[in-house]
Amino acid sequence: MAVVLSLRWPGVTPEQYEAVRDAVRWEEQVPEGVSLHVAWFDEGALHVTDVWETQQDFERFFAERLTPAVKEAGLPGEPEARFSPLHRRFVSPGVSGGA
Repeated sequence: MAVVLSLRWPGVTPEQYEAVRDAVRWEEQVPEGVSLHVAWFDEGALHVTDVWETQQDFERFFAERLTPAVKEAGLPGEPEARFSPLHRRFVSPGVSGGA
């Protein structure tokens, strides 16, 4: 069953996020099971909403690819993460790629 990941990571800066993104290259080497990733910053925290085919897909990606880059970039603390079952997904026609 597809899941929505809601993540908040206090203290992470846009520069740290970009360093991790550049190191992991998830847009070029798409992790198995992911279908959507959005990220933004407010109130001194990184916020992420992802859609994954399973929670285990995200956990494998986090352990195998994300954790080493997170350590290298020096991200503080741990993220606050919550998984919820996906009820419905809609992607507007013509929307694709990253930006």
